[in-house]
Amino acid sequence: MNKSRYEAGYEKLTEIDGEAGHNVIESLKDVCPDLARYTIEFPFGDIYAREGLDLKSREIATIAALTALGNCQPQLKVHINAALNVGCTVKEVKETVLQMCVYAGFPAALNGMFVVKEVLTERGLL
Repeated sequence: MNKSRYEAGYEKLTEIDGEAGHNVIESLKDVCPDLARYTIEFPFGDIYAREGLDLKSREIATIAALTALGNCQPQLKVHINAALNVGCTVKEVKETVLQMCVYAGFPAALNGMFVVKEVLTERGLL
């Protein structure tokens, strides 16, 4: 039997984000349960579950995009943790954010690196 998008997405969310991902979903249930469901079904059930890129590559791309956007620190924090959860090294995370100073500017890279510092401190890696 094929898994539903929701079931596949929830499994992928758990694999990548663990408790942090569940906390995001839970925090939406009382205000907008549809957004919680969409977040599981589309990004995790459809996109993250695709072949073509491994989870490390997807998280590196996500970190780059969120850093470049410059105003997504809470989401960036979740995805830095996710990157470390799926096997990215601390150096790979730092280099991804550093690379963004060229394409997104120093303010975005600085903000992103401060989130890296926060995550690494919380995880006892700094």
